[in-house]
Amino acid sequence: MNTNMRLEADSIGTLEVPADAYYGVQAERAARNFQITGQHMNRDFIRNLAMIKKAAAIVNHGAGLLAKGKCDAICRAADEVIDGKWDSSFIVDSIQGGAGTSANMNMNEVIANRANEILGGGLGSYNFVHPNDDVNKAQSTNDTIPTAGKMTVLDLADALDAELKRLETELTKKSVEFHDVLKMGRTQLQDAVPMTLGESFAGYASMIHRCRARLKSTAISEMSVISLGATAIGSGINASAYYRTHIAAQLSAVAGRSLTIASDLFDATENLDGFAAVSGALKACALSLSKMCNDLRLLSSGPRCGLNEINLPAMQNGSSIMPGKVNPVIPEVVTQAAFLVAGHDTTITMAAEAGQLELNAFEPVTFHCLFESFTALTGAVRTLIVNCIKGITANKDRCLSLEQNSVGIATALCPYIGYVKSAKVAKEALRTGKSVRDVVLEHGLMSADVLDGVLDARRAVSA
Repeated sequence: MNTNMRLEADSIGTLEVPADAYYGVQAERAARNFQITGQHMNRDFIRNLAMIKKAAAIVNHGAGLLAKGKCDAICRAADEVIDGKWDSSFIVDSIQGGAGTSANMNMNEVIANRANEILGGGLGSYNFVHPNDDVNKAQSTNDTIPTAGKMTVLDLADALDAELKRLETELTKKSVEFHDVLKMGRTQLQDAVPMTLGESFAGYASMIHRCRARLKSTAISEMSVISLGATAIGSGINASAYYRTHIAAQLSAVAGRSLTIASDLFDATENLDGFAAVSGALKACALSLSKMCNDLRLLSSGPRCGLNEINLPAMQNGSSIMPGKVNPVIPEVVTQAAFLVAGHDTTITMAAEAGQLELNAFEPVTFHCLFESFTALTGAVRTLIVNCIKGITANKDRCLSLEQNSVGIATALCPYIGYVKSAKVAKEALRTGKSVRDVVLEHGLMSADVLDGVLDARRAVSA
């Protein structure tokens, strides 16, 4: 055998593993079997899974089922994993068969090998600490992996909320800055009634506030309830009563967040609807962000042949052939991130539906998609704030000119001359190119003083 390799055995047989590897035979076998995305497991997920192993060791020691030396070594090894020291040892693809058993064993092997080393043993021997008997004591893939997934979603949701809060603040600032910029509102891309640009941005800020509240409440309610102690299917087999009653509090202390055990562990083990619910709330947020970015692209279109009511910061050249062209690249990338989130939500929906009986085996793809969705949207919001929203300026004269020349202001005449006459005024203004004011005065429908008072009053309401 190659001296740079060691031979390890599992229930399938024997396999060579690099002699200096902290992972073992089961992770090595999985790495060979699951060459799917080329991406390893999410860093936050690895960190949270290590926290579970640490908490489990402490509780198992408290139950009198794990010696203090083993507990201390496992905790020290887990802390090193949490700190990122052994990131390169997590070699399993993020999408894997087996409901995450490969991810769980990759963690068990790394912690066991490092704990053995701490206690004076060699890599791959497991003389002092065993990956299954000690590191995985009172646990199953079926309760540790979904718990780590939920903890990771909570972490990622916190990161996204921080960026959304910043976005809400910047949009509110713009609503104040643009409070006196009169413009024409549009419905179905047609002239509607006057409003202010500040009202547009205030609406965007309210939308973000609502998305934040929805996502936060969904994430906390669905992801803070965990299934540790359920072990394989919810019956708690191989987990002591002490473990089942103490693990949530211990993990909460390790992780620094409040986690509780599900009231029905069979339900918690076999169903992924909580992840689908969070994905749905995330998708709703992504779609709303994309709609806002569509608006920004329309309002800034031109600059000579479009609406040109606002200016977006020029971030980079817009063409390899058209000199001087600048594109709305930041709103575009946010919309693309929204597409990704929507597509991932479909995958998560299918995965949540596809489980059978006492377990849903499709958690790995659920986590891959949900983690990537949160990460992509967080990055999209961050660049939207820094590289777009903060630098938006208004073309006040352009906005006012479009408003004054619009037929939409005919709506303000309805209480004075009626809907039918107002519609005739609007149609004639469109046909002739005249302003609504000129048409009204030509037909003697209102006096100049009264008409100007009505139009100015309508503008004042918007402002």
